[in-house]
Amino acid sequence: MNNELLLEIGTEEIPAGFLNKALKDMESIIGKLLSENRIAYKDIKCLATPRRLVLYIADVARKQNDQTIEKTGPARKAAFDEKGKPTNAALGFAKGQGLDVSALEIIITEKGEYIGARKTVYGRPTAELLPAILNNFILSIPFKKSMRWSSFDLRFARPLHWLLAIYGGDVIPLQIENITSGNLSCGHRFMSPESFPVASFEDYLVKTRGNYVIASPGERRNMILTEAQKAAAEIGGKLFFTEDLMDTVTFIVEYPVIVRGSFDKDYLKIPKEVLTTTMMSHQKYFPITDTEGNLLPYFVTVSNTEPRDRNIVARGNERVLHARLADASFFFEEDKKVPLENRVEALKKVIFHTLLGTSYDKVQRFRKLAAYITEKINPELKKDVDRAAFLAKADLESQMVGEFPELQGIMGSQYALLAGEKANVAKAVYEHYLPITAGGNLPQTHEGAIVGIADKMDTIVGFFGVGLQPTGAADPYALRRQALGIINIILYRQYNTLLIGKLIDESLSLFENKLNKSAGEIKKDVMEFFRGRLENQMIAQGYPYDTVEAVLSTGFSNIVITAKKIKALQAFRQNPEFGPVSTAFKRVENILKDFCNPQLNVKYFSTDAEKKLFSAFEKTKTEVEKAISAADFGKALALLAELRPPVDYFFDNVMVMDKDKRTQKNRLSLLAEISALFHKLTDFSKIVISG
Repeated sequence: MNNELLLEIGTEEIPAGFLNKALKDMESIIGKLLSENRIAYKDIKCLATPRRLVLYIADVARKQNDQTIEKTGPARKAAFDEKGKPTNAALGFAKGQGLDVSALEIIITEKGEYIGARKTVYGRPTAELLPAILNNFILSIPFKKSMRWSSFDLRFARPLHWLLAIYGGDVIPLQIENITSGNLSCGHRFMSPESFPVASFEDYLVKTRGNYVIASPGERRNMILTEAQKAAAEIGGKLFFTEDLMDTVTFIVEYPVIVRGSFDKDYLKIPKEVLTTTMMSHQKYFPITDTEGNLLPYFVTVSNTEPRDRNIVARGNERVLHARLADASFFFEEDKKVPLENRVEALKKVIFHTLLGTSYDKVQRFRKLAAYITEKINPELKKDVDRAAFLAKADLESQMVGEFPELQGIMGSQYALLAGEKANVAKAVYEHYLPITAGGNLPQTHEGAIVGIADKMDTIVGFFGVGLQPTGAADPYALRRQALGIINIILYRQYNTLLIGKLIDESLSLFENKLNKSAGEIKKDVMEFFRGRLENQMIAQGYPYDTVEAVLSTGFSNIVITAKKIKALQAFRQNPEFGPVSTAFKRVENILKDFCNPQLNVKYFSTDAEKKLFSAFEKTKTEVEKAISAADFGKALALLAELRPPVDYFFDNVMVMDKDKRTQKNRLSLLAEISALFHKLTDFSKIVISG
């Protein structure tokens, strides 16, 4: 209990999707606040249930760390006269610092001697600072949606009900709107709603558990997983779950209770994806499978209360699931009566976006774009790619997708198979939506990859073309995810014949009169958008910012080649020649600023240094271009390094900016040729050399 801090924010039920991020934000915010206030601590823990956010910090220092502040004043010669007496400048500076002039010191800097003052700011007691710190902390927790209630100005995820705030066993006085802090917490809303006093974090964990609240998300998750797996094993099955579902269920209960139910095995005739989506997405149930992954007619649900009879709870959940599955079965049987291709025409009535036309219009556009991509990648796939693109959005007009939108693509693939379409075409209908989430699965067929790239590029170019590009954190059409999807598909498939710039041009040509900006402006914006996504992607893979920037600055339309160049440059950074080569290239770039229209003529060389550099350049250029053509960028960089000695010799022995303008221009033109060769790989001027 000694020096520990405990804060509990009691609320109405906060949506499960808010809580994982809230926990990370809480730890970051309080760490920053304590650091800013010079308060030492040992460890931070953040916990959450639907009705409470909990902050625990161990060994919080009793007072701030002392701080020594150094202030630099006027120059010494201005602070003292010829006799060494302080001038008004020194007296004024001392007074401003609250010191006697005799306490001033002489500080020696690179610019000379100055007078200065050092004073110690003694730390205040932590208990005095915590009310303001915790108030700031509570009001700083961000949520994707907040609300006001009653007549209060406060915005929070949900209305506040209580505040528990203690430090070293004593209550920290807080006032948030009409809520005053104390040492009281509350138990489970239904099973133990009474409040109870808390003396320490250990006491808190014991008493909340005794009042049917498991405060730790990790502990709740383990309880759910262990008990649910046990329930599945009792009927010879295995629990089927995703991390997202497990997270959601963990954060919708305070006291998990496992209940197993069943459903009519006739529903197993419905496609597995329909059953799992119904159970997991809509009901938050865990399906149960056999050892081979086939669904069994059972499920597990997690209740937030301990029922008197679990069988009654199971029957209630079974009735709800039966109704959902009956609807799904009806939709599935009705949808099978209409061949998938017959639904394409109905897309003319489905609005993709009011500014971009119907889903039918979109399909016709990305069919043509997919044909263009196929020609670049593998023309033999043209027929199957076109068929997959034609059918890609047809399931939007099915009853099943109308009821379960998250099944689009999945149902299209199922209905395509039922209609006798080729397996690769049917798979592509589903895969063209991939990746669905950042870092998600990528298409495993070329057909799915090509149609997916075409569909995503059409969406990006279209929304940029009508001025609906992402702004700040807002990205309502998920364009960042779609651009990253294109990049990852290209990298995964190594489509090095597909150029982003050309792909944008082709997409722009298909929109006719729907766009309200010039093609040049749209392309510029979309290219910059892709550049940002690729930059983030490469940095996330561990490449330093300046390595990525150095390569991207020389062009990135060929995503595959760009990634290889980044990898090669990063490897080259380990070469002892890297620093000297980078420095030499920067000298070249610096002297070429504002120089344009190079016109090199060997007849105008007048020095041995010029001739040696040109000879080395001619030889190196041929070899570098061969290495680049073979995509051996490591070799190309090593060859460029061989130019460093003649470049250094040139600068040491030649006056580039010669008084004779013809000579000057010729020397600059030689350097411009060298710069252009370097730029085929990287821009060393972007590299930061440390130390």
